[in-house]
Amino acid sequence: MNATHKFDKIAEFRQDFAIIANWLKFGCKALDLGCGDGELLHFLQGSMEVRGYGVEKDDANWLSCLQNGINVIQMDLEAGLSGFEAQSFDVVILSQTLQAMHNTENIVQEMLRVGREAIVTFPNFGYWRNRLQLMAGQMPVSRDIPYQWYDTPNVHLCTIKDFDQFCENHNIHVKERLVLTYGQRIQFMPNLRGSLAMYRLGRK
Repeated sequence: MNATHKFDKIAEFRQDFAIIANWLKFGCKALDLGCGDGELLHFLQGSMEVRGYGVEKDDANWLSCLQNGINVIQMDLEAGLSGFEAQSFDVVILSQTLQAMHNTENIVQEMLRVGREAIVTFPNFGYWRNRLQLMAGQMPVSRDIPYQWYDTPNVHLCTIKDFDQFCENHNIHVKERLVLTYGQRIQFMPNLRGSLAMYRLGRK
């Protein structure tokens, strides 16, 4: 299976990818932070003709992006985005990487400096299955949090309520918020019943 076909098969099952695409304007300029092997950018380029650029630290993922025709810059997000001019992108995306950032406050603020909008997605630590695992005396492991406690890259797991409060405290406008569980949208009691949170952000 070639890389392009592999990405297309993955995207078929990624409702979060479809939602991100729906939040973007056709042909917009996007920056994907912690882009991995580039599957999201590949999907957005194919579906929305996004002019996409990725940022990735891992050597293997960076090389995969290059091999698959994804424009990518190798750098550590923890160092900030000072190399990018203010408002130089229509949107800056941080997809399921927020929880692995040490300096969460700085990266979100930098996203809104570099981009006119920001899209942030993260696993909701308040999801009821996570709570049950904690009550049973174990750290949660799930599809959205797939690591064991000893090998996890996650350092700042948060709940939907936590992130709502973060946005309020930092004068960040939540333009849209969607919550998913296994690809299905959750509206009733999202902080309890939702496993993945998706935010479209801007300045107030």
